[in-house]
Amino acid sequence: MTHTAETWPIAAALLQFPNTGPDGTSTQDQSAQQWAETLQEVVDAGFTEVDLTDAWLRPGDLTPARLDELRATLAQVGLTAPAISAIRRSVIDPVDGDDNLAYSHRTIDAAAALGVPLVSVGLHRPLTPEQQAVLWFWTVPGPKDPIGDKETWRKAVTRLRELADHAASVGVELSLEMYEDTYLGTADMAVALLTDIERDNVGLNPDLGNLIRMQRPIEAWESMVTKTLPHANYWHVKNYYRLEDPATGTVLTSPAPMESGFVSYRQAVKIALAHGFDGAFCVEHYGGDGLSVSAANRDYLRRILPRRPSA
Repeated sequence: MTHTAETWPIAAALLQFPNTGPDGTSTQDQSAQQWAETLQEVVDAGFTEVDLTDAWLRPGDLTPARLDELRATLAQVGLTAPAISAIRRSVIDPVDGDDNLAYSHRTIDAAAALGVPLVSVGLHRPLTPEQQAVLWFWTVPGPKDPIGDKETWRKAVTRLRELADHAASVGVELSLEMYEDTYLGTADMAVALLTDIERDNVGLNPDLGNLIRMQRPIEAWESMVTKTLPHANYWHVKNYYRLEDPATGTVLTSPAPMESGFVSYRQAVKIALAHGFDGAFCVEHYGGDGLSVSAANRDYLRRILPRRPSA
């Protein structure tokens, strides 16, 4: 461990920012000054790092000239980017898998051009119309990877290994984001997939929030942490309230600040550090003023992280 509580990279996610401006202009087509206005909000919330979440801006779809503008804009506002997170771009999507694979390759090249050291990818797919119609999308079942389908599993391994080899060739790491009902949807499956990919520059992004918010029985979070954190190279962190009624089987969940939710991140971080985790964090939150809650989550992490590096 080389970081301390004060220096550990803790990035803001950009999930709370829309991908179109007030005038309807796509973020992809906005000026560098408009990008700077959004990123300045992140700086004003006290962040020095940002996750270039592609729900806001897709670096993989920018021209080289525009990538130069983005790099200059980040420097102008005083932000560094420890990662690009490519969201809902499954390379085994039955409809868009080929396009998503090509997009993921472009995103890796964009990361290299920007000097971003890691790209986080997953196997989750776009929200369904039914999920988009409710308050919290995770309360409605979404697409599922076919469990037990050896051919689709091999396809996931082959395509993610292809991305890993490309990333290694340009000096970039790959992180696999855990997400419900995918081949990264349980701790055991995520470790098994990573083991089959068998590449040194690939690790897990154990986003516990994506799993504990499921309104059904789940594996104990302590067990998930113990299994996955030894393999983590990046970590999306968020928390949820979780209420369970054993009499009826009803489970209800909603977003929570990290320090007040179901998972004790104080304990989870201790377990992670004991296994040698030294990657960046990305703080997330859904609902309300997500950026401010994310900033509070950052401050909480700085209170519980070690004050000095390990020997």
